[in-house]
Amino acid sequence: MTSGMIGGLIGGIGGVAGGIIGTYFSIRNTYSPRERRFVIKASVVSWIGITIFLLLLFLIPQPYHWVLWVPYGILLPLMIVKGNKAQQRIRQEEASDKNARSAQRDS
Repeated sequence: MTSGMIGGLIGGIGGVAGGIIGTYFSIRNTYSPRERRFVIKASVVSWIGITIFLLLLFLIPQPYHWVLWVPYGILLPLMIVKGNKAQQRIRQEEASDKNARSAQRDS
């Protein structure tokens, strides 16, 4: 095996391991069942999308596969921002619902 192949394998394994750890802690650090469902769905969509991107990257011949980086580089950050805003909205709604229920009990 060449050093490039070894580096590629180690990098690929490290990337997947990092993705798994990040997904695990993203799900674990949710505050409510509703937020957890959202994070799980977002994680599944992300894993599927990134897997499709990588498959296409290997299947489309050079130099055309470089075109895939344009939508990926635009869509990935946009989807991260959108997902973070949606998760924050869920947290705020859950907190306000909890406060409303608490106020009803106290009166």
